[in-house]
Amino acid sequence: QVQLVESGGGLVQAGGSLRLSCAASGRTFGIAVMGWFRQAPGKEREFVGNINWSAGSTIYAESVKGRFTISRDNAKTTLYLQMNSLKPEDTGVYYCAVGVETGSGYNYWGQGTQVTVSS
Repeated sequence: QVQLVESGGGLVQAGGSLRLSCAASGRTFGIAVMGWFRQAPGKEREFVGNINWSAGSTIYAESVKGRFTISRDNAKTTLYLQMNSLKPEDTGVYYCAVGVETGSGYNYWGQGTQVTVSS
């Protein structure tokens, strides 16, 4: 089992920045990939980006490319999402997730943290 706790959400004006964190605990040695997802009110959850835990390579959704950056601290088993140039459409609950096998989806999810971007 892997437990995930997100933090860092809040209210920010359009154009502002926020940094989300996701601390992992438990059987973290098995992590292959960690990702960020978000869900806006009335919409389905969507992929934001992910990072290959060992290689450090990242993938981003087109909607956030150039504005969001995913990074990790292997020693702390913590995932980060730096969000710049935020837009109102970035509003939603942000979730981190862990996959224990590359290409096989995500096995564990955090409880989410709310991000609200005002116009």
